[in-house]
Amino acid sequence: MNAPRSIGARLLRGLALLAIALWSLFPISLVVMASFKPARDIFVYPPVWLFTPTFENYAGLWLRWPEFFTNLANSLAVTLGATLLATVVSGLAGYVYSRYRSRLLTVSAFFLIFVRLIPPIVITLPLFPIVNALRLQDTHLILILLYATFFVSLGTMIMKAFIDQIPRELDEAALVDGASQWQIVRRVILPIAAQGLIAASVFVFVFAWNEFLFAFIFTTTRAKTAPLVLSEIAGAVDGVEWGVLFAATTLQLIPVLIFVLLVQKYLNHVLTACSTKG
Repeated sequence: MNAPRSIGARLLRGLALLAIALWSLFPISLVVMASFKPARDIFVYPPVWLFTPTFENYAGLWLRWPEFFTNLANSLAVTLGATLLATVVSGLAGYVYSRYRSRLLTVSAFFLIFVRLIPPIVITLPLFPIVNALRLQDTHLILILLYATFFVSLGTMIMKAFIDQIPRELDEAALVDGASQWQIVRRVILPIAAQGLIAASVFVFVFAWNEFLFAFIFTTTRAKTAPLVLSEIAGAVDGVEWGVLFAATTLQLIPVLIFVLLVQKYLNHVLTACSTKG
């Protein structure tokens, strides 16, 4: 009796996962396919599924929007910087919130969550004159700081949840062996909680890579990111070149895809651990 139920449950789970994958991947596949189609075939009905791929849209992007590639490099630099900073701070803060108790920490935890719930526009406008006064306008540094600050709250909560699962006896044993607090964090806690660090870094990376509002307000040319150029292509006064827009969108997808593939093994461990805890 249990075997058929187990097979049926696995089948239903597989079908559900397949449906979710198709729902998620179908629009992305349409965009990627459209980037290789001639302009006349992108919006024809019925859709053209079999076609000879062309790179004319990518050539048009290179010729008419050459700044996109520079801004793509800006996005990569800002995203990597913000991910590294937010992950390190989240790991250390998660340890503090997991191992210590005080009224100040309780208030600060509430503040972390509260700031994350505030709409970004409420934060950005008051910061504008401060950023100008510090001469950080249109720099990579301001975007790295803003992205890391805005997402460190979620990263901290993720790390706290992982570190809570690590027995305190390990800390005590390390103290007995003469380890300092910093050595305990660096050599004992963070290596064990590495999966949490990976999970936090994925959230920060995806957020920073696609963020628009902060970049729109605090950059103009030097630190301008790829999402801003995508909005300019979509709002061009002489009409939208859909093939070029789809080509730019496809190129912007590649770094996120590469990053997710690199950490896929660790993400699988994180998901397995979370489902086991649940």
